[in-house]
Amino acid sequence: MESPNTPRQLARAELIALVAALMAINALSIDVMLPALPAIGHTFSVAHDNDRQLVIVSYVMASGVAQLFYGPLADALGRRRVLLGSLVAYLVGTLLSLLAGSFTLFLAARVVQGLAGAATRVVATALVRDLVAGPRMAQIMSTAMMIFLVVPILAPAVGQLILLLGPWRWVFAMLLLAGVLLLAWTYFRVPETLPPERRIRVSVPAAARAYAQVLGSRVTVGYTLAQTLTFGALFSFLTSAQQVFGEVFALGTLFPLAFASIGITLAAAQFTNARLVMRYGLRRLSHLAALCFTLLSIVHALHIGWRGSETLPMFLGLLLPTMFMFGLVGANYSALAMEPMGRVAGSAAAVSGFVSTVGGALVGGMIGRAFDGTALPLLQGHAWLATGSLAVVLVTERGRLMQAPAQEPVSR
Repeated sequence: MESPNTPRQLARAELIALVAALMAINALSIDVMLPALPAIGHTFSVAHDNDRQLVIVSYVMASGVAQLFYGPLADALGRRRVLLGSLVAYLVGTLLSLLAGSFTLFLAARVVQGLAGAATRVVATALVRDLVAGPRMAQIMSTAMMIFLVVPILAPAVGQLILLLGPWRWVFAMLLLAGVLLLAWTYFRVPETLPPERRIRVSVPAAARAYAQVLGSRVTVGYTLAQTLTFGALFSFLTSAQQVFGEVFALGTLFPLAFASIGITLAAAQFTNARLVMRYGLRRLSHLAALCFTLLSIVHALHIGWRGSETLPMFLGLLLPTMFMFGLVGANYSALAMEPMGRVAGSAAAVSGFVSTVGGALVGGMIGRAFDGTALPLLQGHAWLATGSLAVVLVTERGRLMQAPAQEPVSR
């Protein structure tokens, strides 16, 4: 499926835009659903309100598991071919979601969607790692994430607008159109960044060796686990956001505005990170942010536990700075996990994506399922996950924070 007109290398601006778009299709597939969850539950006569969270969890879990397989494929077949095939499969899953006649079939279609959409994260990360490394990679990823975070800001509002104009199935018609546009962009503009001589033959032993190399890196494993716990905090918020804002604070159709404030905060964090990471370095910036993230999470949990309830301004007053610190942690932990990886960047991205997404979704899903009509389970979960993540970083860095360790060998 190689196009003769494929350029040899993307310009930096288009690379950032492409990575942002590839990440955004996943964010869009999750966040645009949030206002539609009550309508979806009503259509399929879902018995328990918390079961509506499965619309989100099924996609995220499938996406996380699939990343483990896309890594070796991307290292063996090249980035472009795997990406094109997965986008076609994403369109199939989206169409099945649009046509599903029962909740079981609908969730199965969401699994297909998630399985296919997983490749976009793996390939996007591997594409950037093929071209750059270290702080420069973190800078590009932060800039791309800053752009793609506009999607979570706008997605619930877009979903709410679609619901005002038509049934919830129109949401999937919009996703279908977005998938077609991304497929066309990939086919005509995305180059192959992994030359044939650097590819790894597809085989169980080759995949095992690649994964062994990834798992043998203390830095990669440590920061992947730390990222998993921080992602658990994000996923717990995503799965319960509609209930927290809709039921606890009774926002109704104003829910997208409150959700947008979180997206704007995360985007501001990525904007800040892209400008500070080159000056202060990955470890110094992310470790300081992790300390603040942990402290704010604990303070918020203790605050609502002591008072018993919160007003919306009080809730956002503590949650927004917490999410800002999370934004400073995420991209840098990802770059730190990938830094020792070179030739096996696809496998490394797959392991990191699988563990952080599936682990984060499992933990976040359990916290979301604990929703009891208050925000307390969510905030207590954030406090425990932030503390655990910081502890993992301390172990990974042998008790040293905000200091560069001895250079770890880099796979070429």
